[in-house]
Amino acid sequence: MTDVPTDAFAPRLKLLTPPVLQELCRRSDLQGALRTLGHYGAIIVVGILIAWIASTHGVLWALPLLPVQGVLVAFLFMAVHETAHKTAFDSRRLNVVIGNLSGFLIGLPYDYYCLFHWEHHRHTQDPQRDPELIVGPKPRSETQLAIAYSGLVQVAGRLRLVLKHAVTGEVTVPWVPAGRRAAIVREARAYVAGYALLLIGSLVLHSTLLLWVWVLPLLLGQLILRPYLYAEHTGCDHTRSAFHNTRTTLTTRAVHWLTWNMPYHVEHHAYPAVPFHALPRLHAIVDDEIKYRGQGYIAVTRQTWAWFRAQWED
Repeated sequence: MTDVPTDAFAPRLKLLTPPVLQELCRRSDLQGALRTLGHYGAIIVVGILIAWIASTHGVLWALPLLPVQGVLVAFLFMAVHETAHKTAFDSRRLNVVIGNLSGFLIGLPYDYYCLFHWEHHRHTQDPQRDPELIVGPKPRSETQLAIAYSGLVQVAGRLRLVLKHAVTGEVTVPWVPAGRRAAIVREARAYVAGYALLLIGSLVLHSTLLLWVWVLPLLLGQLILRPYLYAEHTGCDHTRSAFHNTRTTLTTRAVHWLTWNMPYHVEHHAYPAVPFHALPRLHAIVDDEIKYRGQGYIAVTRQTWAWFRAQWED
């Protein structure tokens, strides 16, 4: 099944009544804890394996595990995203703690992302107001397109912004209101101080452990994360309807686990208060109203790549 750009939708098979929606919106500390422990547990296990193999057999033997660790670390973005909606846990404090921990590990300050992402939901696919379209690179050649899909431009831009906020004390992006700018500066400075302490500690201990289990894997993981993120909206309509401006991608259970069920992205944008663990049930109710569906991320990546090429050719 590929994208189906048609206005002829089948009628809803089941009614999403208020009681059903209320049930779907029920948050769970248990579900959040299980997904968080599973994700972080996998990162710790693979990290220990990398460290052990590198110390006993040499770094070269550990290299095959770096892409695995990279995908796990880079996709902590999904934990940041879910906690930004305050739907990963019922407890607000747990959302903030896990959001900040995950944001620190991927170089994305949590409070800043909450503001950025809220504006994205308010103005999805609006070229003048959607932050994802404003800050995203506009590839104009095959080389630029390849670089964009590597995710390295986005990571570099994110780190530059954090450093700018921390060093200058100024926040000028429009999605951060004046009353929140001082807090965003304090957050950026806390993150930068944390990174500096880890760097100093590694230098003092003459250790490259963090380089192999965290920094390099995070960069490698962007090669998978960025195409995944492009699948969410690229080539969809510039309209207010979440059922038209967003894509749901049908994929494997393993990918759903890694991404906290965000392949159900139309469902998430249409009903952002529904937590990740309830999205499969929501999908079963609203599936017939979805305009853009993708059959797997390889196929969708081919479609989004072709869409970008068509833009500069036009």
